[in-house]
Amino acid sequence: MSEAVIAPAARGSAGRGRRLLRTAARHRVGLTLAALALFPFVAPYEALAVNVLVLGLYALGFNLLFGYTGLLSFGHAAFLGAGAYGAGIAIVQGGLHPLLAIAAGVVLATLIAAVMGFLAIRTRGIYFAMTTLALSMCVYYAFYQMEPLTGGENGLRGINVPALNLGLVSLPLINPLVKYYVILAFVGTAVWLFSRLLASPFGAVLEAIRENENRARACGYDVARTKLVAFVISGAVCGLAGALNAIHLSIVPIETMHYAMSGEAVMMALLGGMRTFFGPFVGAATFLILQDGLATLTSHWQLFTGAIFIAFVLFLPSGIWGEVVARLKRVGP
Repeated sequence: MSEAVIAPAARGSAGRGRRLLRTAARHRVGLTLAALALFPFVAPYEALAVNVLVLGLYALGFNLLFGYTGLLSFGHAAFLGAGAYGAGIAIVQGGLHPLLAIAAGVVLATLIAAVMGFLAIRTRGIYFAMTTLALSMCVYYAFYQMEPLTGGENGLRGINVPALNLGLVSLPLINPLVKYYVILAFVGTAVWLFSRLLASPFGAVLEAIRENENRARACGYDVARTKLVAFVISGAVCGLAGALNAIHLSIVPIETMHYAMSGEAVMMALLGGMRTFFGPFVGAATFLILQDGLATLTSHWQLFTGAIFIAFVLFLPSGIWGEVVARLKRVGP
């Protein structure tokens, strides 16, 4: 085939790739929610779909700090656990309505994120990661010792929310499909706000800090304050995920706050693709489906999960969804 024929075909393909990316960028919230709305019908079972939804939101909150701001944290389990314990204690001890309990969980996670962020942003690089890990373990042991409130090593139990009473309507959360779409309403709101944040000037400053912190500072931006705000917002999103997880599971295991959960956030973000909007949910789905499938085949599923994760990092460094986006971009000029 002659170059005269190949060139127009290539230009047409490039145009289609650019148009597809522009359309997806304009409607990323709608496309994300449409995919999540259909997910229960293709997931292995509905409870797993709920787990993907909750942990996808957790990874989304982590990705704001890691993917868009360039700060690697090993302490986000503290926010997930704080949100879960805050909501659980509000229901078990305070008898609050589930909606108020979720708000309490988010507030508690936000406060802990503010304190941790105020201390951690004074460091950079690996020191930042280690500081967040150390602070997270301090929070873990503080909650571990508050046994009358948190249940200690046994975790918090008895978070029974059989139905969500909204006045005119009562939604039975015992039905896993109903529970999924109730949680999707919260996740959808968080995704919409997340998109608005990224599209704002604040989102542009975050990416400027990620690309070149010194240049962003030279341009007159208050880098320390911006990092702190990003850290707090990230913690609030993860706290919302934790609160929803507490209502989903009806318990809060102390392991929710363990540093291993922070590692899972890193894994899900990398599997799905850093700096991508939909990537955290793809990463959460991949991680949980792999974990669920391998656990039924062998008791050594962690070994195989780790090997598969290493393979993804080596051969798909942009992550699954990140590689899809990268391929579409390469179609362009």
